[in-house]
Amino acid sequence: MAGKIKVADDCSYKTYSVCESAADSSSRVEEDGESDGPAVFMCCKCKLPIGDSLSWSGSDDEHNQIMLKRISDNVVIGKEPFVSGTRKELGCLVVNLTCRGCCSELGIMYISTPKNLDYKRSLFCFNVENIESYIVGGPGQRVPELDREDKPVTLEYQNIVEQQMTEIKSLAVIIGQRLLEIENNLQCNSGKGYELSVL
Repeated sequence: MAGKIKVADDCSYKTYSVCESAADSSSRVEEDGESDGPAVFMCCKCKLPIGDSLSWSGSDDEHNQIMLKRISDNVVIGKEPFVSGTRKELGCLVVNLTCRGCCSELGIMYISTPKNLDYKRSLFCFNVENIESYIVGGPGQRVPELDREDKPVTLEYQNIVEQQMTEIKSLAVIIGQRLLEIENNLQCNSGKGYELSVL
């Protein structure tokens, strides 16, 4: 599986990709084993989506980061690499990852790393404090409760309704015929009464 990202470089675009072997992918799926839906990661300021858990690569609790293999077009990759100034990342060449919507800094991407940080190279590392997540179909979401009248129509329910409609139609036809008979009788009786009064 490969992920790609386009980066504007003046007027042209460069494409970055991150590859994952099939063995890594299958072991990750077996490892997770959770029934949670996929998560969408967003900028904490403007709420633009920046990626999702389907491109999850891991997390680094020590640096408070999550790592993704692919990101959305809402993330701008910095043009100028610089040497990281933190003590733990000494010697790392990184570029900033910023939000296209609000220009806030979201994290970094490691271009060159020492051997102990090779697992982060070419991954998109987001600072957890700069992003939010939304779990699709998470336990905090509710399905609207339906009233008796608003329950979905099933085949069984549909058959019952059709049977009731047929009975109502039959009853309406019978009532209509009875009314016609009564009207005819009234007209006949009123006509005879008129003839008797004239005579």
